[in-house]
Amino acid sequence: MAKKGNAVIWAEYAAAKSLIGGLGLLPRHAAVYLGVAVAKLCFHLLGKLRRTGLRNLEIAFPDAAEEERRRMLKGTFESLGRVLGEVSQFGKATKESIAKIVDFELAQELQDLWARLKEEKRGLVITTGHLGNWELLVFAFAALYEPMAYLARPIDNPLIEDLTVRMRTRFGNKPLNKTNSALTAIRLLRQGEFVGVLADVNAHPKEGVFVPFFGVPACTTAGPATLAIRTNSLLFPIFCVYDHDTGRYKIAHGKVVEPADTGDRDADITATTAEYTAEIEKIIRQYPDQWLWIHKRWKTRPRGEAPLY
Repeated sequence: MAKKGNAVIWAEYAAAKSLIGGLGLLPRHAAVYLGVAVAKLCFHLLGKLRRTGLRNLEIAFPDAAEEERRRMLKGTFESLGRVLGEVSQFGKATKESIAKIVDFELAQELQDLWARLKEEKRGLVITTGHLGNWELLVFAFAALYEPMAYLARPIDNPLIEDLTVRMRTRFGNKPLNKTNSALTAIRLLRQGEFVGVLADVNAHPKEGVFVPFFGVPACTTAGPATLAIRTNSLLFPIFCVYDHDTGRYKIAHGKVVEPADTGDRDADITATTAEYTAEIEKIIRQYPDQWLWIHKRWKTRPRGEAPLY
């Protein structure tokens, strides 16, 4: 990818800053309402993303009616609009205001798990994904429970990257560059800390392993499993999803995953990745209208297999 010039970098930054800043001036409910309204419009305007989403839903739910798939995809866009609206409020959020919109009832369970990890001197790899509001998950986790380090690939615009990092780290979270911070993540986990990873996107064959996802092999990052195996850490799939009945967010999670330990490193990585991916799929099936279907999750195919897009 060609390197962006300064003019492009500043133009993109100005647009992002104006959007986030403009929504941030509004009361939260108005910002979220406007974010959702814009996202609904994008469903109709962004044909390429709409086609990708419908193809993904066809792969994942082959027996669903087309109208049902369209309903789920519309939910995806609305969910993204909520993410945008909520993120715009991060600059003025307080622990009290976050507690009003996020039901962190998992806190006691996390405290019990944390106590167990401290006793066993083990770390925790939080395997989350693009379901519900992943930005609010990390933000609220730090504000209401405990800061974590999170692995993320930097945005290709350094000014926008700085903007997002400032928002995400207000309550003490620590960003780690996904491409060159493996040793730092290992050190933190060996110290018994949390490390969060978005673990639900398509991976390059050099970085991932093929495991079942909605019954179809999907190239999935091997990073979380590798970190857990190398540091004897547990893995915990956890998400922050929107509850339409209450108008608040709540925590959804899978089971705690113990990394495989047979002595065959490659097989252990694949088995562990398959196990936590299955847990992620279970949660997505509960909230299919809040997952990022517009991403080409099955783009990388096993050698010799025809493309799915």
